[in-house]
Amino acid sequence: MKILFCYQTFRFIWLPKPSGRHFHKDHQLWAPLTLADFEAINRCERSLPKNFNFAGDVLDQWSQKEQTGERPANPALWWVNGKGDEVKWSFRELGSLSRKAANVLTKPCGLKRGERVAVILPRIPEWWLLNVACMRTGLVFMPGTTQLTAKDILYRLRASKAKCIVASEEVVPAVESIVSECPDLKTKLLVSPRSQNGWLSFQELFQSASAEHSCVETGSQEPMAIYFTSGTTGSPKMAQHSQSSLGIGYTLCGRYWLDLKSSDIIWNMSDTGWVKAAIGSVFSSWLQGACVFVHRMAQFDTDTFLDTLTTYPITTLCSAPTVYRMLVQKDLKRYKFKNLQHCLTGGEPLNPEVLEQWKAQTGLELYEGYGQTEVGIICANLKGQEIKPGSMGKGVLPYDVQIIDENGNILPPGKEGEIALRLKSTRPFCFFSEYVDNPEKTAATIRGNFYVTGDRGVMDSDGYFWFVGRADDVIISSGYRIGPFEVESALIEHPAVVESAVVSSPDPIRGEVVKAFVVLSAPFKSSNPEKLTLELQDHVKKSTAPYKYPRKVEFVQELPKTITGKIKRNVLRDHEWDRT
Repeated sequence: MKILFCYQTFRFIWLPKPSGRHFHKDHQLWAPLTLADFEAINRCERSLPKNFNFAGDVLDQWSQKEQTGERPANPALWWVNGKGDEVKWSFRELGSLSRKAANVLTKPCGLKRGERVAVILPRIPEWWLLNVACMRTGLVFMPGTTQLTAKDILYRLRASKAKCIVASEEVVPAVESIVSECPDLKTKLLVSPRSQNGWLSFQELFQSASAEHSCVETGSQEPMAIYFTSGTTGSPKMAQHSQSSLGIGYTLCGRYWLDLKSSDIIWNMSDTGWVKAAIGSVFSSWLQGACVFVHRMAQFDTDTFLDTLTTYPITTLCSAPTVYRMLVQKDLKRYKFKNLQHCLTGGEPLNPEVLEQWKAQTGLELYEGYGQTEVGIICANLKGQEIKPGSMGKGVLPYDVQIIDENGNILPPGKEGEIALRLKSTRPFCFFSEYVDNPEKTAATIRGNFYVTGDRGVMDSDGYFWFVGRADDVIISSGYRIGPFEVESALIEHPAVVESAVVSSPDPIRGEVVKAFVVLSAPFKSSNPEKLTLELQDHVKKSTAPYKYPRKVEFVQELPKTITGKIKRNVLRDHEWDRT
């Protein structure tokens, strides 16, 4: 978008010196907290400060180090769109520009500290500017993907009582169709080079805004962001995070799972509406002083992806398993990833076959992480640890991860149960604060001395965790418990299978049986379906326990997915059971 490219002029103008932020106790001045301090807090070895603001206490500290020469002015954000346009901002430039954006939000938009702002933008630099601007002003940032429907947007605006919506022009028609039903909404801010009747223009307001702004001193437990999380039943819940749960709670993740240093360049492929964008493209990365690389890429394209990875000096790559599944279909040995050192994945289980193919073709390991919007990273494969294909790795600090039964008792290794986090006397600061306006759902996450994830898994004798499925995804057939992921992993080993989703299907004898929805690779699309079904069933019987094989197989062109790319097993399962 044209609005972005005028920002380049700010590289050469005078930038105001960021104010040094300090913590006060008993009227005595403390030095600013360092990265080592944040790590100690994240480990629960040091108490949480009363006040904390990521923009003032982290980003402005990096900016000050650039000004004093303690660190080079490397990019904090590096954005490209594949059409020759590029934006690079150092931390100092990010600071100045985000102060201008903060003034836009508080002055012409009239927003006040604590009010909620829905931000529905694609992967463009303004998303990062407005994210930081909300931090500086104490506004509550509520990201959403541009794939949201009018109905989705209406629910989010009404449930949150948002005062402002910031959107790109492709979202405008959906917003306009429902805005009359949102009495709390006062301001509509458009991020586009074009104007729209009834909307304020971010471009025009930004150009005239002052770069002088004093960052508010937010409390560590003050609300920072709300993420809408979908369950298997009911409307999405509003998971609210605090300034510290996001701003400090991902320090260890950045150092140990992402393995970032200030010289690294990380490309995290997450959609801006997902919490994984906050983890990999804001907090973990910038806590370590690393550069966040962004490609506009409205729709994923393997050729564009691979060209980008070979053209730019990206050292760290993080993407969903779906992307790696698509990439290993290519001849990756033709490509030279000269700078790539560390590859990560998360958001859904990683099939062992994909991990092995990726390593065989690139020589690089895939380090899987498992977490939730509510509590962040729970398990991960860390550098230096043995990787067991199919495992999510071991529990990570500061959590004590266990497998428990329905009564909250810890199960021994090898026994399937619910993945849970053992709680101490106080709720961990890196947890979400609550499901807003839903105390029943918030309370339901606690079982005795544990936070329950709603996911089922197994821990082996070495402390590695293995994902089985959502508690309500597990298939019980003739008394056998079958995790869909195990069957999907077996299926994807067959050359005919590009992707699959396994769900329960009603059966008059067994109660329910395993059914697989399968997307075929091109060479097998003309195969005899009956013969191929038998072949896939035999393959699964040989790859895993025979009772897990899919007694029903249906070939489909594509699988239903969420806006973040996860397969909607519940949609397929509900359709299957509705047939009866």
